[in-house]
Amino acid sequence: MKIIKACLFISTIALLIVSCSSTKKTAYKYTPVSQELYDSIVQMDSMFFHAYNTCDLETQAAIYSDSIEFYHDKAGLITSKQAILDATKKNICGKVNRELVKGSIEVYPIKDFGAVETGLHKFHNNVENVVTDPDKFIIIWKHANGQWKITRVISLH
Repeated sequence: MKIIKACLFISTIALLIVSCSSTKKTAYKYTPVSQELYDSIVQMDSMFFHAYNTCDLETQAAIYSDSIEFYHDKAGLITSKQAILDATKKNICGKVNRELVKGSIEVYPIKDFGAVETGLHKFHNNVENVVTDPDKFIIIWKHANGQWKITRVISLH
């Protein structure tokens, strides 16, 4: 009898836990903290990746900070702006284009520094005629002297 009562008690507790737990999932919806900041970073992303896709190394160099840190899941860490530009010229120019996944950018302010941008992108390998699955990226933007500069990048493929 004690075993039956214990089982009923445990079953009742389990039922209460399940019924009190919400089974509804709340859909995530991003809303920018600042529409002005969001628009600025989206514009900078577009400008930078237009330069990336057209091999405009001068514009890329102007947007990269001199103290750039580029973290790439496959290539590792690069901390030299010139090394990044050289690798882009050798491996990207005329071979690869980046495509932003529409609607995926999120921008958050970083007090007294700038902003962090996250999103999804895919890459078109024009040599092998392959398009990657969407992958995440994070870009840290510094705002100083009226200019936005990329200081850190985490690019996942």
